[in-house]
Amino acid sequence: MTIGIDIRPLAGLRTGIQEYTDRLLAHMIPLAPEIEFKLFYSSFKSPAPERPYMNLPNVRVYDFRIPNNLLFFCANIWGYPCLDDMLGGVDVFFSPHFFLAPLSPAGRRITTFHDLSYLRFPEFFTWRKRLWHNVEMNPERQAKLSDKIIAVSESTRDDLVEFYNIDPQNISVVHSGVNVSKPDAESVLKFKKNKGLSERYALYVGTIEPRKNLQGLVQAFNILKERDGHQDVELIIIGKRGWRYEDIFQDIANSPYASAIRYQGHLTEDLSLYYSAASVCICPSFFEGFGFPVLEAMACGTPVIASANSSLPEVAGSAALLIDPYNISDLAEAIRIVLSDKAISARMSEEGIKRAKKFDWDTAAQKTLEILTT
Repeated sequence: MTIGIDIRPLAGLRTGIQEYTDRLLAHMIPLAPEIEFKLFYSSFKSPAPERPYMNLPNVRVYDFRIPNNLLFFCANIWGYPCLDDMLGGVDVFFSPHFFLAPLSPAGRRITTFHDLSYLRFPEFFTWRKRLWHNVEMNPERQAKLSDKIIAVSESTRDDLVEFYNIDPQNISVVHSGVNVSKPDAESVLKFKKNKGLSERYALYVGTIEPRKNLQGLVQAFNILKERDGHQDVELIIIGKRGWRYEDIFQDIANSPYASAIRYQGHLTEDLSLYYSAASVCICPSFFEGFGFPVLEAMACGTPVIASANSSLPEVAGSAALLIDPYNISDLAEAIRIVLSDKAISARMSEEGIKRAKKFDWDTAAQKTLEILTT
C-alpha cells in the first residue's frame, strides 16, 4: 500500500497544526514498515524540513519547490495539478490540514480538521484571513470531497456536522497526544534562577491574537495584582504574533503592572521548564479546536485554568478549573484561588498529571493508521 501525505503544514514557525503533523508522522510511520509513504512538500523559498522519520527506508520526500500561492491558485481555478499524480500515484492521500489538494478522479482523500473557529468567531480574524479560510482554501469543499474526516476533538466533529452538514458517520475523532514531561526539580530551580523568574508566575502559551483572549487575561491579572499578597506574581506570555495583536500589546503597555508582564516571544526550547516552574497555566481562549498547552502544562504537573467552551472541557476533564472567558472577575478569582490555596493547587497538579497520560501519540498514530488503511 502507498500513502501520500501533505507535509506543507511543517513549514514556518511551530504551531498546533505543525505539532500535530510532526508528532503524528513520527509515531505513525514506524508502525507500518510495509507501507510506502510519499510525503508531498512544496515551497519556493524553503526546502523540505528534515526529520528522522523522513530517512526511514519506506519514506520518500517529494520537494517540488513550487510557490504554494501558485498551487492554491491553480487548484482553485482548474483543480490542477493533482497531487497524487505528482507523487506517482498513491492509494490514499492524507491531508493533516485542509490545504487545497486536488486529486485525480480515483484519488481517495482523508483530511484532518482542527477547528472551525473562522466560522464560530469570524470577528477575531482579519478580512484577509477570512478570505483565506472561507474562499481560497474552501474547507467546506475539502470536507465534502473527503472520503473520511479526522476531527481532533468531539467539539470539532460537532461543528463539522453543524456548519458543513457532514454525515457524523464519516467523521472519526482522534485526540492528539502530549509530548512534554516534567523535568526534575533541580533543573526547574536552576532554570528559574538563570531566567530571573519570579517565585510565583502565571503562564500563557499560545499565539498572540484576539481569539485567545489575552486582553481578558491582562485585565484579570491587573485585578489580581490589586489584591493583597500578590505583589510578587508575574505573568509570562509565550507565543508567536498572530494577527490583530497590536491592541493586545497596547493593553500590556498600558497596564499599571506592565513591569510584571513579560513577553518571551515564540519559543520551542525550554517549554517544559517554563510549564514546570509556573504556579498556574491559563488558557482563557474564546475557542480552541484542541488546546495543546492545557495538556502540556498538566503533564508537567502545573495547575491549569481553562475556558469552559469548545474542546477545552473535553480535553481538561475535571483536572482543570474551568471559567467563563467573558467574566474577567471570575478569571481573576480563579487565579487567586490556585495561587493562594496549596491544597487545591496540589490536587489539580496530581489530577492533571493523570489526565495528561490519557492522551498519547502512540494511540493517536495507531488510530490514524487504521483510518488510512481501511
